[in-house]
Amino acid sequence: MRTYWDFYSAGKLLFGPGVLKRLGPEMRQQGFMQPMILTDRNIVAAGIVDRVLESMQIPPDQVTLFDKGEPEPSLKVASQAIEVAKASVPDVMIGLGGGSNMDLAKVTALLHAHGGNISDYYGFDCVPSAVTPIIAIPTTSGTGSEVSHAAVLTDSKQELKVSTLSHHLRPCMALVDPELTLSCPANVTAESGMDALTHAIEAFTARYPSDMTVGDETSLPYPGKNPLADLLAEKAIRLISTHLETAVKQPRNMQAREAMALASTLAGLAFSNGAVAVVHALEYPLGVSLHCSHGLGNWLLLPYVMRFNRPNRLQAFAEIATFLGCDTSNLSVEKSADLAIHAVEILKDSLGIPARIRDLGASREQLPEFAKKSHGIERLMDLNPRHPSEKDLHAILQDAY
Repeated sequence: MRTYWDFYSAGKLLFGPGVLKRLGPEMRQQGFMQPMILTDRNIVAAGIVDRVLESMQIPPDQVTLFDKGEPEPSLKVASQAIEVAKASVPDVMIGLGGGSNMDLAKVTALLHAHGGNISDYYGFDCVPSAVTPIIAIPTTSGTGSEVSHAAVLTDSKQELKVSTLSHHLRPCMALVDPELTLSCPANVTAESGMDALTHAIEAFTARYPSDMTVGDETSLPYPGKNPLADLLAEKAIRLISTHLETAVKQPRNMQAREAMALASTLAGLAFSNGAVAVVHALEYPLGVSLHCSHGLGNWLLLPYVMRFNRPNRLQAFAEIATFLGCDTSNLSVEKSADLAIHAVEILKDSLGIPARIRDLGASREQLPEFAKKSHGIERLMDLNPRHPSEKDLHAILQDAY
C-alpha cells in the first residue's frame, strides 16, 4: 500500500509572452548544436518554425526539420521520424506544436537513444535510462505534454491508442510562450481547453494512493490524488472557467491566451503527478475509431463520467463547483456537486463544439466494443474514485451517446 507521493516536472520550465527568444541562449548553455524539430505543416505555414529557427541562431545545415506530424500520431509516422533521426544524429529533439508533436518528439528521442521497436516500451517504466534530451514548445493550450511523462500514439490496426509512460520522457526544458497560441484556430482552442479541464478534474477527484489495488508503489504510472496536484488542479480549473470562452471568441486576447497557457501547464503537472482515469480510458478507443481530437473525445465523456463518480466524490465536486465560479453558499454538498457537472455542461455549450458521441458519426453498435477495450486499461480503472465494471462503462457511453 502506497502511503506517500512524489512529484516530477520538466527539468526547466520557462513561461511567458515572448519567452521563445530564450530558446537559443538556453540551447547554447546546454551545448545543443544539432537539433531535430518535430512539427507539422500547419505550424510551418503559420511561420512558427521560422521564429524558432531565428531564436536558435544555429546554421541551417545543422538543423533537421521533420514536418510530417499529424493529429493523434500513428505508429507509421513515428517510425518515419525515427528513421530521419537515425540519419541525422541530433543531440536534442524539439517537439513544436500540440501534444501530438511533443509526444512524437518523446518517442523519437526514446528510440534514437535505445533502439528496438516502439512496442518494446509500451506501458509504464519500460524505458531503461535517459533518452535523447527533449525540448517541448507547445502552440496549443491543453495537453500539458510539455511537462508530462506520457507519449501517446495511435495503433490504427487495433483501433486503440497506446501509451509509453516514463519519467525519462519528461522534457529537459519546457518553453511555454502564450504568443505562439495566438494563431490557434477556435475549435482547437476550445477542444484543447476542455482537455486541460479534464486533466484537472480527473486529477482532483482521483483515488488516493493508499486506496490503490493494482500494482505496488514502484509500478504505478500515476501516484493518485495528493495535496500538490490538488493545488495545481484547482488553479487550472479557475483559470479555464474564467478565460477559455474569451480565448475561443477573442483569439487575439493576450490575457486569455496567457491564462489558458498557464492552465494547460498546471493541469499537465497535476495529472502527471496525480492521475487521469476513466474519461481517458474511454477516450482512447473512441478517439481512434471516430477520428476526433483527444480533447474533443475527453469533452464528450467528461460530464457523464462525473455523474458516475459523483457518489464517491461529493465534497470534491462541491469544491469544483466553486472553482468553476458557482455560488454554493446556500446549497447542500449534494446540490453543489450537481452544480459542478451542470457548470461544465454550460461551458461546453458556450463553445459550440459537438455535444454527443453520435455527433461524430458513431453508432450504438460500437459502444460495447469501446467499453470492452476501455475496461482493459486496468491502471486507469484503478485510479478512478469509483471502480467501474464493463457494464458501467457501457452505460456511461450510452448516456453520452
